[in-house]
Amino acid sequence: MSRALTPSQTIGPFYFGTLANAYRHDLAMPGVAGERIEIALTLHDAAGAIVPDGLLEVWQANSHGRYNHPEDRRNLPLDAGFEGYGRASTDTQGCARFGTVKPGRVPWPAGGLQAAHVNISVFARGVLNRLATRLYFDGDPALAEDPVLKLVEPERRATLIAKRDAAGVWRLPLYLGGPNETVFFDC
Repeated sequence: MSRALTPSQTIGPFYFGTLANAYRHDLAMPGVAGERIEIALTLHDAAGAIVPDGLLEVWQANSHGRYNHPEDRRNLPLDAGFEGYGRASTDTQGCARFGTVKPGRVPWPAGGLQAAHVNISVFARGVLNRLATRLYFDGDPALAEDPVLKLVEPERRATLIAKRDAAGVWRLPLYLGGPNETVFFDC
């Protein structure tokens, strides 16, 4: 008997009904070191329409630049109450919010440091496998030396850079395709 892989299925829309409408997820409990920030990610399809039934996951280092992961053994502080991982579904406006702290810089395997960033995974209807991207912070002087951003064509880098609004919220629209398509990475 031969065994074959099960064919891929698209992701969602079942997420919308199965999640407890977690439109905001707090990664950092009170007392965690660092600058508290709010991130708002809006999910759009290739035509620019909102996606109200997507699922977004984020993973980041703490404010000291250390991941809460067994493989990160660097001699940097770990914060109790900060796992660095969050998951939220998009609301009827296509938005998922995360309360966290601004991450510290982490090393690049080939040497040097990466700019502060948040790793994002996108799951949505019509998507066969998760999409991986990043959120960087507008105005960060380290953006010019970030080794991952250097791999992206200059005219597309803006799709990865969140801007702070008048209320202090870091906002990044994510486009699954079309002329404004977000840069997604193989992982």
